[in-house]
Order: sequence, then C-alpha cells, then structure tokens
Amino acid sequence: MKIAMGNDHSAVELKNAIQAYVESKGYEVINFGTDSTESCDYPVYGEKVGRAVASGEADYGIAICGTGIGIGIAAGKVKGVRVCTCSEPYSARLSRMHNNTNVLTFGARVIGVEMAKMIVDEWLDNAYEGGRHQRRVDQLAEIESRG
Repeated sequence: MKIAMGNDHSAVELKNAIQAYVESKGYEVINFGTDSTESCDYPVYGEKVGRAVASGEADYGIAICGTGIGIGIAAGKVKGVRVCTCSEPYSARLSRMHNNTNVLTFGARVIGVEMAKMIVDEWLDNAYEGGRHQRRVDQLAEIESRG
C-alpha cells in the first residue's frame, strides 16, 4: 500500500519521523513534501498529495503543515479527496470508519511525534464501514460534483 506524504517547511522533522514510522509498518511512502526548513507554500504540497490520492498513484495521503488546516484545505480542493484534520486518535478512527477519508492531516505545531503516531495508527488500522454511512459519503460526492 502506498501513502503520499507532503509537508511544508514547518513540518520537515515530523514528516521524516512519520515517514520512517509508516515505512517500518510496511507501507511505501511517496514523498511530495519539502525537505527544507526554508519558508514555502503549503498549498503546493497539499495539492500534490491530493492529486496522488485522487489519481490512484497512492492509496492514502498524509499531509502536515503548522496546524494541518491549510494543507488539508488545499488537498481537499482536489475532486475525490476526503480530508480529516486530526489532533487526537478518536477522530482519526471515526473519519475512516464513517467518512471514508483518504487524506489525513495534522499540525507539527499542534501535536508531537508520539501523538502523531497514535493518530496515524488509528487512521490506517481502521476501515470504512459503508452501510448506513454510504448515503452520506454519496451526498458529499454529490456536493463536490456540483462545484
């Protein structure tokens, strides 16, 4: 399984730690992020992650900026991407189970490495339940199709 990862300058250290962590769990990582701490623009990296997921180049995406919000907004502009920005594991788990999210974001200035690992574990280790939730996911896709 392939994970697209992207980050801005504020999240190089956390991206490197999470990349090593998910690779140790057997995932292949495609690095779309910067490896420099020189100021850069998070929308560029959010879009790259979103496009990789939407095109099927990657199965899932993880994107990290200072708060996780801006890079998540950018990734979420790509058709077919369902983003969750999480600062704790419970929301990450339910976003997968109920909303079928395919891009996870969090903030390097908000959480630490160990919390990020717990969030990633809950997100990757849980699957979409479908069933009663599918109607709502379909409604999200319908909203997206109307622009």
